[in-house]
Amino acid sequence: MTTFKDVEDKLKNFIIQEQSDAHNARNVNQAKYNNIKIWMDRARNPIPHVFIRISISEASYSLNDFSKINGGLGYEERFVIKWFGRYGIKEKLMELWNSSEKNKEEEK
Repeated sequence: MTTFKDVEDKLKNFIIQEQSDAHNARNVNQAKYNNIKIWMDRARNPIPHVFIRISISEASYSLNDFSKINGGLGYEERFVIKWFGRYGIKEKLMELWNSSEKNKEEEK
C-alpha cells in the first residue's frame, strides 16, 4: 500500500536528482526538500487532486491531467510537473485518492 510519505520521498529524491544532474551537486540545498508535504482534501475539492507544499509555496493539481488548479511552487514547479510524468506516479496518487474515499466511507 502506497502512503503519502512514500510519494513525498519519491518527489524529494526526484527534485534533488534533477537538480544534481543540471547543476553542481554541491549547490543543491537538500534540506529545503525535507519538509515536502503532499495531501488530498475531498472537502475542498471533490475531483481527484493533490496538494503539494514545498517550503512556503503550495499548489494543487488535478489527478486527471495534472493541470494546476490553484497556487504555485515557483522554481520547483517544473520539477513537479516532470515528476508527474514519471511511470507509476499517477497510479500511486490515484491509489491514495481511492483509499481516502474508502476510509471516508468506513467512517460513516
